[in-house]
Parts: sequence; C-alpha cells; structure tokens
Amino acid sequence: MCRLSAITASEYTSVMEAIMALDTMKEGHDGSGLGVTLKDLGGEFESLKEYPILSGICNPVGRKKIDDYMEAKGFKVKFMWEPRITEVPGSSVTKRGQYLATAYQYPDAFMDKSDAEKATLLMQTRLDLRRQGEEDGSLYVFTFWPDVLTLKEVGDPLEVGEFFGFDKEPLLARTTLAQGRQNTNYAIYLYACHPFFLQGYCTMTNGENTAFVPNRDYLLSRKFEGYNGYNSDSEVFCHIMHFMHKQLGYPIQYYKDVITPLKDSEIAQRPEKDALLLMKRSLRQLCIDGPNCVIGFMPDGTVFMTQDSKKLRPGIIGGVPGKYALMSEECGVDQVIPNRNKDNDIIPMRYDFVTIAPGAQEVQVWNQLAG
Repeated sequence: MCRLSAITASEYTSVMEAIMALDTMKEGHDGSGLGVTLKDLGGEFESLKEYPILSGICNPVGRKKIDDYMEAKGFKVKFMWEPRITEVPGSSVTKRGQYLATAYQYPDAFMDKSDAEKATLLMQTRLDLRRQGEEDGSLYVFTFWPDVLTLKEVGDPLEVGEFFGFDKEPLLARTTLAQGRQNTNYAIYLYACHPFFLQGYCTMTNGENTAFVPNRDYLLSRKFEGYNGYNSDSEVFCHIMHFMHKQLGYPIQYYKDVITPLKDSEIAQRPEKDALLLMKRSLRQLCIDGPNCVIGFMPDGTVFMTQDSKKLRPGIIGGVPGKYALMSEECGVDQVIPNRNKDNDIIPMRYDFVTIAPGAQEVQVWNQLAG
C-alpha cells in the first residue's frame, strides 16, 4: 500500500508539511521511500521561474556526464542548489551521491523558439541523460522543466525529509506532491518511484493497475519519445493524461472518460454521447483497472484527484480558500489544515473528477454521469 499527500495553496508552503502528513498516515505505507515533486517554487527559486531545472542524483562520473552533455548542447548554468544532507546513524536512508537541482539558461539557438520546441528539447535532454546514467548507474534524472523540482530516495519518508534537511531549511512551493513507498510489485528502483512527470504533467497513484500492459502497449504504439520507461505500472497514468490533454486536445475532465469510460447506457444520457462512444471504442486500451486513486497536476498548475470507477482506494480533499490538501486519509488533511470545516471535506467517488485551480480558492467536482 502507498499513501499520497498533496498540498496546493495561494502562498508558498514547506515540503515538510506534505511529508509530515505522510507520517501521520504511516500505518498505510511501508516506509520504503519518498518521492516529492514541487511546482511553482519559492525561496531561492522564486526568481528563476522561466529557467528549466534539472533534478536528479549523480556520482562524480555522472556529474561529468551532465556537465559535458549540457555544455555541448549549449545550456548554461544559472543557479545550482543542493540539499544540506544530514546523515544520522541508524537511519533508513543511505546517501548515494550528489543530489542536485540546477537551473539552466536555454541554448542561444532556442531563446526565440516556440514553447513546443522548448518542451521537446527539455524532454529529449532528460531522456538522453537518463540513458547515459542507466548504462553504469552513475546518474538519475527525474525532471527537467521550468519551475519544477523533484527529489526521490529510499527510506522512511520522515527520515528522508530530515536527511535532506527539510526540517531546517525547507523547500517552498505552492504545489507539492509527495508519495510514501517506492513501488508495489517490483524491486525498489528510483525510476519506479512516484510522482511521474512528463512535459508539465505529473501524477502519483495509490493502487495497482492490472490493465498496465494494454495501456503501455497503446502508448508505445504512438511512437512519442516521452512514452517510455514504465518501471512502474502507474507511470501510464501520467502519460495517458499527457496524450489525452496535450496530444488530442481534450478538456481535462475527459481524462475520467478515457481511463474509466461509462457504460453505453450511461453515455446515452450525456449531451455529447456520440463523441463519447467514439472515444470509448477508439481509446479502449487506455481504460484502467484498479483499484486506483490518482492525484496530479497540469502544466497550468491545476491539481486534480480521481478514482478508478470499479474499486476505490482511500482519497479525501479538505481545506480552506487559499490552501487545500489532497490526501489518502483524513488524518493527513488534519495534519496540514486542522482548523477547517470538516463538513466541507470531499471524498471523490466512482463518477467524480475533482479539480482545484491555481490559487486554491475553491474545489470543483465534475460528475461523469452529468458531464
């Protein structure tokens, strides 16, 4: 079992808040790891929002690979950040190298390129570096994107947070996704650790996707370079959102119709029934099977939660205007926002797709039956 902890707010919050929420849900995860992805960064990164940030781990060999590759491509270092590591005897966390988040200036040749061209460059750079690192284990690259930072490590989530020094000098962001536990079905591996990210889309999942193989095979058949990896059966959730929203141009709510299509009799009640029937038949291989609870964010900063329609995993949303928590359990919301009206908490059910727009002023629940 995994546990999910996400916070979206109008002001910057500490990543440690999300980690402490995971600690309150400790009975629901096995303490084998932590992954965090932050968007809309504050602190030292607040003035660097237009610069892509390379997040990862490397040893000296991997560091040289990064420097050589980035120099050859024309990237220039704008700012370098590293967590202040605190190693504690008896901790479940073992330091594996240099943890880095480096902001770069785009190559001169890309300064005036379109956003789409820059997005392709950043994706290809991340994948090239990942391939170089996988050859000898010298380098992990998790994200390379403006105003986004990712850290992952094996160990108890609270101990990982303290290892990174977040209890003393926390990272700040308006949106934070954190997941406790590395992976369910395979050996612990950092690339199998949630959250997963692709060109501004990010998801994390509590559950098991038994439809992983057809999901993966369909995505691979699209011949898009970013649809790869798949060290976890949950990575497809991020890529399906990317394919549905960015490639096909569907509204965000249609993610629910793609991954958990309605029965034909239910579709007949929707105004756009003809389009939905065609979508259901043409994208059938992207239908998931659970149980799954999915939390994520979009390129514009919208945060969402949805459930597999057949078998639900725990999921709850609560808060106040300006700050909301999306958690696996109520105690996680209590940890982050104790002084809220609990009567307003939302527990998404089988037909619900819940979104919170940037600024975190209100929660919107879209019902799949009504459209």
